Amino acid sequence: MSKKYVYLFSEGNANMRELLGGKGANLAEMTNIGLPVPQGFTITTEACTQYYEDGQKINDGIQAEIMEYITKLEGITGKEFGDLENPLLVSVRSGARASMPGMMDTILNLGLNEDVVDVLAKKSGNPRWAWDCYRRFIQMYSDVVMEVGKKYFEQLIDQMKEARGVTQDVELTADDLKELAGQFKAEYKSKIGADFPTDPKEQLMGAIKAVFRSWDNPRANVYRRDNDIPYSWGTAVNVQSMAFGNMGDDCGTGVAFTRNPATGEKKLFGEFLTNAQGEDVVAGIRTPMPISEMSEKFPEAFAQFEKVCKILEDHYHDMQDMEFTVENGKLYMLQTRNGKRTPAAALKIACDLVDEGMIDEKQAVAMIDPRTLDTLLHPQFDGEVLKKTPVIGSALAASPGAACGKVVFSAEDAKAWAERGEKVVLVRLETSPEDIEGMKAAQGILTVRGGMTSHAAVVARGMGKCCVSGCGAIKMDEENKQFELSGKTFHEGDWLSIDGSTGKIYDGAIPTVDASIGGEFGRVMGWADQYRRLKVRTNADTPHDAAQARKFGAEGIGLCRTEHMFFDADRIPAIRRMICSDTVEQREAALAVLEPMQQSDFEGIYEAMEGLPVTIRFLDPPLHEFVPTEEADIELLAKDMGKSVAEIKAIIAGLHEFNPMMGHRGCRLAVTYPEIAAMQTRAVIKAALNVQAKHPEWTMVPEIMIPLVGEVKELAYVKKVVVETADAIIKEAGSNMKYLVGTMIEIPRAALTADEIAKQADFFSFGTNDLTQMTFGFSRDDAGKFLDAYYDKKIYENDPFAKLDQTGVGKLVDMACKMGRATNPELHLGVCGEHGGDPSSVEFFHRTGLDYVSCSPFRVPIARLAAAQAAIKDEK
Repeated sequence: MSKKYVYLFSEGNANMRELLGGKGANLAEMTNIGLPVPQGFTITTEACTQYYEDGQKINDGIQAEIMEYITKLEGITGKEFGDLENPLLVSVRSGARASMPGMMDTILNLGLNEDVVDVLAKKSGNPRWAWDCYRRFIQMYSDVVMEVGKKYFEQLIDQMKEARGVTQDVELTADDLKELAGQFKAEYKSKIGADFPTDPKEQLMGAIKAVFRSWDNPRANVYRRDNDIPYSWGTAVNVQSMAFGNMGDDCGTGVAFTRNPATGEKKLFGEFLTNAQGEDVVAGIRTPMPISEMSEKFPEAFAQFEKVCKILEDHYHDMQDMEFTVENGKLYMLQTRNGKRTPAAALKIACDLVDEGMIDEKQAVAMIDPRTLDTLLHPQFDGEVLKKTPVIGSALAASPGAACGKVVFSAEDAKAWAERGEKVVLVRLETSPEDIEGMKAAQGILTVRGGMTSHAAVVARGMGKCCVSGCGAIKMDEENKQFELSGKTFHEGDWLSIDGSTGKIYDGAIPTVDASIGGEFGRVMGWADQYRRLKVRTNADTPHDAAQARKFGAEGIGLCRTEHMFFDADRIPAIRRMICSDTVEQREAALAVLEPMQQSDFEGIYEAMEGLPVTIRFLDPPLHEFVPTEEADIELLAKDMGKSVAEIKAIIAGLHEFNPMMGHRGCRLAVTYPEIAAMQTRAVIKAALNVQAKHPEWTMVPEIMIPLVGEVKELAYVKKVVVETADAIIKEAGSNMKYLVGTMIEIPRAALTADEIAKQADFFSFGTNDLTQMTFGFSRDDAGKFLDAYYDKKIYENDPFAKLDQTGVGKLVDMACKMGRATNPELHLGVCGEHGGDPSSVEFFHRTGLDYVSCSPFRVPIARLAAAQAAIKDEK
């Protein structure tokens, strides 16, 4: 077999991430630089892909290669699988090329059976340890490989502790654990219908298959979709000889970061448990001690660990997240990776690494995930109200931000309540990877157990969700959906507020205030602005939104939707009068009422943008959106128009459309009722002239955007109305103000005939929301009903409305850019769909040669950073 599917740690290196996965590549790299790593081998990501190609089977060739490497590992360790003298035990862990915390399943102590346990008990003189390893292995193997739920085993452990009158697992004796192992195997047999496997090689193949299978489990698929990780990558499997942290009090296990992942402070941060295995720290089953206390328990191992931390950070030039075990006082490194961190910590670490001379500014810009900036810009609790609100509990500040919502007790409820518009806080004993969708739906997460490196903490930090973990003071009663804290019982639906930056818990709902942005944010954004080519504008319909976006660095407005201004209570009657008019004169009279309102809106927006470009889109939605539906409103309109209720109802019925998205809207309204375009032009131009007069230092160049053009003659017709109206007003004002008339490219036909349309347009702005709908042929309002099935069946990996479909819609964008510029070299190109704030889409727009992207105000920093990263990537 020519392709190599298995590599010893000593055969790999950090550059083989695509093949060995992140964990495998880093284990190989740590081995190469001489760190104490228990040896093992990695089965490649290509073997995972092959497993799926072969119908979820490990083929004979790959099985043979794995067996060959077992023999090599036995040679390296001097131990043998199933041997009764010197048995080899291994851990089996997954490791994709992108870190996916808690998404994949780990199995420890593989290779154990009753005979081997007896040997280990006698040889070590520590039967409690041997039986503890075995009961853990049965539990993990049953759960991960055979999919027998963890809860059955946890119930058995709880029953045993109750019977013995103890509260901690570590208080159970060797005989208790032996009895428990027997109960576990009986449980396994009752659920599976077969005996628990005793052959280590059979156990290993089962475990490897389980890792491959877990690449396609629902929680992995959700995480991948959220983090742009392609399904085709597959996961590697790491088989590593065991180091034991649970052999006694001179053993332990820990998770640590070289810098604080919540604040970025340059100080070792982590947790340690004596007489434990790694799952105990990560799962949050026992609450661990801070890493600093390890120096008292294991001074030599701790001193060595501090050296290792420095070596790793100097080697990788980034903050490291490490797992390690101490066995009989000796340190073993089990993993290192670039640590997940909060957005604030990411900025601080990037700036500190530049100041320390470890990386340059471009590397600093490239190392920050743009999507995480969002959370920095989100609200915190109102300080004044906070001072007056009593704290009812405090625990670990696991992931910053403020959240208030109604208490729910399960991930399913969190998702269901959020879908009906309720804000919720998810309260759990501890979270597990199954809870990921509920965590996503919740405003924040509160757990009773678990430390700063528990599943809840790591996943919440990655999502930018507020999380408070390890609140042991809570008396939980999940069954009855209630908990007790500080003498009060909270039921499902009660309001609760939690602060993930301080770990404090408050009764009731506390109002929030906008976030304040620190100096590091400004520094990193300054560097980003130096390197990016793409300009970043915002989508804003009000002076408030425009001012907010300016604060975040927007360089103009790429989309101002005029229809949003019509829904105010003082304006809707006028637009309804316009719709129900019988003559042009009646329509113009109604529009004359709206014109000064529109003009003052535009003046406010121009003022907020301080002379920067503003693109105003003319009326786009179908008219039926503005008409009344309530009986009382219909009667009022009839009275206002001097018509009968029946006549008004007939007009409303006449506006009904079978497919409004593709109906009488956009430029079609201006073709039917040119007086609408004329009124909007007057409002835009008069507003610009007034603001220009107030601020002679600004150069006002209004940009008028005609929506939904599919035929060049449509644009020519509406443009003529605009130009005649605008020129007359500018001439009358004695001004020489310039203005631009462009169009939104949101119909596939517009993209296909872009060379013709460009002759009439000063700019194109790609409305990728509608362009995506029209290209795929489904509506974004209805697609949610079937997209989940498409994700499950791997037809789509992403929501095409969130992340641009570069293959299809992207091809139309690219084609329209090239064809448009060919006939009009001066053509400005931008995008104003939601995709303008999605990092992978921004990279595509950079490559396609657009001049700017436009996105919602809070996504402006994301787009600025993503645009810089695209430019830096381009240089390489």
